[in-house]
Amino acid sequence: MKFQRLALIGCGLMGGSFALALREACLVQTIVGFSASDKTRQRAVELNVIDQACNSVAEAVQGADLVLLAVPVGAMHSSFAAMRDVLQPNTLLMDVGSTKCDVIAAAQATLGERLSCFVPAHPIAGKEVAGIEHAESTLYQERRTILTPLPKTGIHRLQAAHEVWTAVGSHVSTMTPEAHDVTFAAVSHLPHMLAFAAVNALMAQPQGAAFLDMAGPGFRDFSRIAASDASVWRDILSANHAEVLTQVAHFRAALDQFEDALKLGDAQALQHLIQQASDVRSAWTLQAGNACNTASETQRS
Repeated sequence: MKFQRLALIGCGLMGGSFALALREACLVQTIVGFSASDKTRQRAVELNVIDQACNSVAEAVQGADLVLLAVPVGAMHSSFAAMRDVLQPNTLLMDVGSTKCDVIAAAQATLGERLSCFVPAHPIAGKEVAGIEHAESTLYQERRTILTPLPKTGIHRLQAAHEVWTAVGSHVSTMTPEAHDVTFAAVSHLPHMLAFAAVNALMAQPQGAAFLDMAGPGFRDFSRIAASDASVWRDILSANHAEVLTQVAHFRAALDQFEDALKLGDAQALQHLIQQASDVRSAWTLQAGNACNTASETQRS
């Protein structure tokens, strides 16, 4: 398996790391890239992530047999529309979006006959730091990548997607788009929102800055994902808002239990709630292919 031309749409951490991994594995001959920022495109060339910077999505995709869409989910619709008329029938098109139902809806609304080229993907990997400077060829190694194929996705196209992500070191799984969005609302999207809210709640207090100066490893570990990119997470939470709101309701019910125990001075109930969570967390281990940074969706372009 070797590709002649990879079109990288979004020259940032995720896309850049994919390009470097393919280059290191000698699976691609030429890599071209487009990002909205000319500075980012040129920096990608300087770092040898891409061979050529293109001035538009269409220019990059023209003649490509592999396209990776590595932009925030809010930019998927316009990106699909821009490439539709130049996609070749046999091109493999994938994304790295953290939500899937909305991305698939955008593809269905724009790609027309080229919808069969698209295999939606979500690699569970990333960092809190943004930008092409932080791209690395090993980012996807021993990480899980989830594919959510469409009814129109042919077995050969799906197999090609599976082989590409396996080649860059990922453990590949498949899910329905709906199951994906429900799952990641629970284990990723809500936790990020809680981290944002906790930091905001702290700093909204008159002594917030002073409190923050005293924070230790516990706060560091809990709040780490609050450093994530604001525009990326705005898009993710907005796109998957229904499932996130469902998880908010579950969280609120659990928080109410703690609040009730504190108000009633019920130390036994409080200990039970803590122990229940401690037992679950202590017994849990990352599954093969999930040993990744939990801020996997932080930087997309």
